[in-house]
Amino acid sequence: MSKKLFQRDRMLWLWIPIFLIILLIVMSVSVSLGAASVDWKTVWKIVFSKIPYVGDWVTADWSDSAETIIWDIRFPRVVLGAIVGAALALAGAIYQGVLRNPLADPYILGVSSGASFGAALVIVFGWQLFGVGRFTLPAVAFIFGFTTLMIVYLLARVQNKVRLETIILAGVVVQAFIGACLSLILALSNEQLQTIIFWMMGSLSLTDWSYTAVVFPIVIVGAILSLFFIKDINMLGLGEEVAHHSGVSVQRTRFLLLILASVITGAAVSVSGAIGFVGLVVPHIIRLLFGSNYRMILPLSIIGGAIFLVGADTVARTILAPRELPLGIITAFLGAPFFGYLLRRAKREYF
Repeated sequence: MSKKLFQRDRMLWLWIPIFLIILLIVMSVSVSLGAASVDWKTVWKIVFSKIPYVGDWVTADWSDSAETIIWDIRFPRVVLGAIVGAALALAGAIYQGVLRNPLADPYILGVSSGASFGAALVIVFGWQLFGVGRFTLPAVAFIFGFTTLMIVYLLARVQNKVRLETIILAGVVVQAFIGACLSLILALSNEQLQTIIFWMMGSLSLTDWSYTAVVFPIVIVGAILSLFFIKDINMLGLGEEVAHHSGVSVQRTRFLLLILASVITGAAVSVSGAIGFVGLVVPHIIRLLFGSNYRMILPLSIIGGAIFLVGADTVARTILAPRELPLGIITAFLGAPFFGYLLRRAKREYF
């Protein structure tokens, strides 16, 4: 048993550096590409020049415009994309493990719909929360997304217990209702219609470093906390009875994990809009490649999600440059065929 555990650990520590190297390459390519092309060497010299002490050893042989493009516009966007992608993939992995459903993703419980509804209200009515200012939209989106989860959980709670079937059905019902409310807002909006639709399709256009600074702590804390639940998620994947006899408090653990995944999702959606399929595709690819042990799935899904979304965003902003496509369109083109494959597979095999 210890030998198998050692082999799994060795495999994990082998693949994490490989995934990180791939992520750095994808980020480097993404920052370099655009209307104004900047070679990757200059890109990383600019980045390293911003690091305390390290920057003292870098010779500034680039133009001010290149530094503005890289450091103030592209790099914040790429970093935000990596954070959002990691968050959505992590949340998707947790949902799939807790709900024992390979078709589960961060939006299955209506968190995304709730956040989108909150964002639409801010855009249409021009709300400004006191003391929040320009962060009103992500703040309201986050609050609405989290409130949606609480409503779903209360609807699914029967005799102080929440079963998998009821929570998924409650999510579908609440999502349908919020979808109707969102459609009403769209019908009543005029000038803001295009802004709302573009936000709902997903975008990383919030390139200010301050948005990254708000989301990053939530995602990193959520990622660290999720690693402490790896054993519990593995037990839940074997069934409620097995998990209970293994000492796992099923109801409590499920509730905490759903809260954790939804907070991570809400934080990501609040700054990027509703970007679909990341949380569905990435964890499942990791599962197909490395097995069903969440000791592998969680950390590799985090890095894999960052790689996937940074790559997709690069395509979204360059394929029809200077015009930018909504990011959700690119992820849907990549994810929809894979979703169809999972749907057919689910007929024969239930996670």
